[in-house]
Amino acid sequence: MIRLIIALFLLCKPVHAAQEQVVLGLSQDRVSITADFDGSEILIFGAVKREAPIPDGPPLEVIVSVVGPSEPVTVRRKERRFGIWVNTDSILVDLAPSFYAVATSAPFSQVLTNTEDLRHRVSIGRAIRSVGADMNVEGAQNFAEAVIRIRENEGLYSIRENTVAVDEQTLFRTSIDMPADLTEGDYLARIFLTRAGQVVSQFETTIDVRKVGLERFLYNMSRQQPVWYGLMSLVIAISAGWGASTAFRLLREK
Repeated sequence: MIRLIIALFLLCKPVHAAQEQVVLGLSQDRVSITADFDGSEILIFGAVKREAPIPDGPPLEVIVSVVGPSEPVTVRRKERRFGIWVNTDSILVDLAPSFYAVATSAPFSQVLTNTEDLRHRVSIGRAIRSVGADMNVEGAQNFAEAVIRIRENEGLYSIRENTVAVDEQTLFRTSIDMPADLTEGDYLARIFLTRAGQVVSQFETTIDVRKVGLERFLYNMSRQQPVWYGLMSLVIAISAGWGASTAFRLLREK
């Protein structure tokens, strides 16, 4: 009897989750940071693979997110004391992405329910993990909101609604602008297919962001040989100052 009930349950489950899958493409899966790097645009496109006709009911929606490497961030609160601004409270945000962009095919509230957002951590607020704070610190959540607000102003965090084009509930495409001051590492690209706010399929891939050429050499030296890096920087600064002084003196003599 129990086996019969389980079999009936499996037969009654919606099958569109297994029938709709993402087939993804990227304009580039590697971003090279050079000395003259001023940003990049990643074109993300794909199709929906089906084993059955398009299901009836709510239309298919698409969410695309690109997440940069995460790291702890210490946020401090400043208050005016005795005529000067001083740090009073501080909170460690456990993990905050260095870059976070979300593109949707419709308003965010329509493409994903709060429950699904909580499960998959898609919105910016959900992407930042819980805040570690002393119980005596008031308004702890405001510190995480401050991180979001600052990085939104810097162009590092963004939610772009209605920017994913979906054709015939099968083909989709969008572009993600990546700023010049990218953090090096693996960027996770996630694609969600949803119906009525429920995730029916998802796909993940990575975009490799690395420094190359002279930028790579200087970065490695600053981390692996800081003493030599400091000496080299000092020599370059002295040489540049001497060269500028000599050129200025020659110009005056003429």
